[in-house]
Amino acid sequence: MRGPLAAALGAVLTVTLQADPEPMQTETATLGGGCFWCVEAVYERLPGIISVVSGYAGGQTENPTYEEIGTGKTGHAEVVQIEYDPAKISYEKIIDLFWEAHDPTTLNRQGADTGPQYRSIILTENDDQMRIANESKTRAQTKSKSPIVTEIVPLTKFYPAEDYHQDFYRENPMHPYNQAVIRPKLKKLDEKATELNQR
Repeated sequence: MRGPLAAALGAVLTVTLQADPEPMQTETATLGGGCFWCVEAVYERLPGIISVVSGYAGGQTENPTYEEIGTGKTGHAEVVQIEYDPAKISYEKIIDLFWEAHDPTTLNRQGADTGPQYRSIILTENDDQMRIANESKTRAQTKSKSPIVTEIVPLTKFYPAEDYHQDFYRENPMHPYNQAVIRPKLKKLDEKATELNQR
C-alpha cells in the first residue's frame, strides 16, 4: 500500500511530467553561395533559425581543411548548414531567400571569390527538399535574365569548418571583408527577408 508521502510525490511527478513541453522538432538545410561568411551572416538573422554552421560539402576528400578547400581540388564547396524550426520558417522560404543572397548565375564565382569551392549549390537531405529546391529554382529562373547554374544534389557528408570561421561576421564586425562585402549585402537583403517572413 502506498503511503501519503509516496502518493504526494507521485502526484508532483505526474504534474511535472505533464508540464514539460515537447522537445522542439528541428530540421536542417545545407547550401552554398560563395564565401560561407556571407551566407552564414544572412541566415543567422532570420526568425526561426536555431543555428548556422559554416563548413564544407559536395566533395570527395574526408575531413578537409580550409587550406585544402582553397586549392579547388577536393571537390568541396564552402557551405552552411542551417538548423531551423519548421514551425517558424519553412525550407521553401530558406531556399527562396537563397537566390537573393548571392548571384546563382556565375559559375564557380561570387564577386572576387573564384574557384569551385565558391560555386552555388544546394545539398538536399530527402526527396521533399529536392522537390522544393528544384521548384524554387524554376521560379527564380523566370525572374533571371541569365541561366541559373546552381547545383542541386543530395547531401552525402557535411564537415564543419574550423572554429575561427564560425560566426565570423558577428565576431569580427570590423574585418575589411565584413565591412566591404557582407554589411552592404545584409542591408540590401533586409527588405527581402522581411517580405519572405510575412508570407
